[in-house]
Amino acid sequence: MIRRVLLCFWLLVVASFAQAQFRVEVSGVGLTQLPIAIAGFRGEDASPQKISAIVQADLERSGQFRSVASRAAPLDENARPDLAPWRQAGADSLLAGSVARLADGRFDVRFRLWDVVGGKDLGGESYAVTQADLRLAAHRIADFVYQKLTGERGIFSTRIAYVTRAEQRFHLWVADADGEGAQPALTSPEPIISPSWSSDGRQLAYVSFEARKPVVYVHDVGSGKRRLVANFRGSNSAPAWAPDGRSLAVTLSRDGGSQLYLLDVTTPGAEPRRLTQSSSIDTEPTFSPDGRHIYFVSDRGGSPQIYRMPVAGGNAERVTFTGSYNISPALSPDGRWLAYISRVNGVFKLHLMELASGAVTALTDTTADENPSFAPNSRLLLYATKQQDREALMTTTLDGKIKARLAGQGGDIREPDWGPFQKTAN
Repeated sequence: MIRRVLLCFWLLVVASFAQAQFRVEVSGVGLTQLPIAIAGFRGEDASPQKISAIVQADLERSGQFRSVASRAAPLDENARPDLAPWRQAGADSLLAGSVARLADGRFDVRFRLWDVVGGKDLGGESYAVTQADLRLAAHRIADFVYQKLTGERGIFSTRIAYVTRAEQRFHLWVADADGEGAQPALTSPEPIISPSWSSDGRQLAYVSFEARKPVVYVHDVGSGKRRLVANFRGSNSAPAWAPDGRSLAVTLSRDGGSQLYLLDVTTPGAEPRRLTQSSSIDTEPTFSPDGRHIYFVSDRGGSPQIYRMPVAGGNAERVTFTGSYNISPALSPDGRWLAYISRVNGVFKLHLMELASGAVTALTDTTADENPSFAPNSRLLLYATKQQDREALMTTTLDGKIKARLAGQGGDIREPDWGPFQKTAN
């Protein structure tokens, strides 16, 4: 049986409380990493958050950067630094800045980025933020650095969602991309599974069992308001947003077996349109970035495999052929990659397929990987796993060389989903 249809076996596991705060542990060495020096920000010792350390952890976790250590005194964004010592230390770029408390209680965060090799000022910005938004300011600095030095948009100010179980209660969390600053979106004595971000990052769809059966809600993250969108006879599960944000692909058993349907969530009471017509279990839908195809899991060939079919209708074609048990498909936003979980010799491992060539790579050496989700820039994967008998959220680069553990203090952490770029990001 497919694990999502079995309503996530992990719900039966008794676990202790998972802390909302995480620590980041980065491991591995990439083939090519940009050496960057991040000076201590002037005034950050008196700040509730150490901005330079947060930026450093963000950049290292991306796999694109390597920190260059220095014993230099803290710098700020105002004076042009002597770049020679940083160049001798092996840095290609230097980040400096300051944190100061304003009269109204907010914090003024400023920074400047330098090209150490070329001796150029690469620009900077300033943010006036509340204490609660100091970490967000640090993530925005990391986004600035990432984009300036790689030419691609950074993902550090995006958000993730995940589920924990603690003392017979279930919690749906929304957190920063590094796992910090988690806020509970929903707490329930009944299971919560399958959170899925809308393309604008304002809504989460998820499955709740509070009605003693699986039903699908859409939850407005900003206001906390939610609405029931799928409560048909039988099971309602595995919601996945269409890129246009107007519809969800869902798995319903209202007509017998588990089949895929398309549901317009902008029209209350809309009748779902059936997408698959098989006698098998069809579940775990996910849309291609252009919205034209749906990838899903089916056992129509005898064991769970990943298939693809047009949203407009048509025949489903099999996508995975390596391995006899492949589930949990996730498409990269750039359309190049398919991540999924494959059972290999009785254990579950994260795999990555290049769609153009069909080449498949195993990315992990863990044995209980689940629920992969791509960062919005397609450069990282978020997934749940177990390390040394502890549940954990992990990120990995697409070559599997750089991994970061976002580990709670204990407890069952599951069902991660990485949200889209924020509309307000620079």
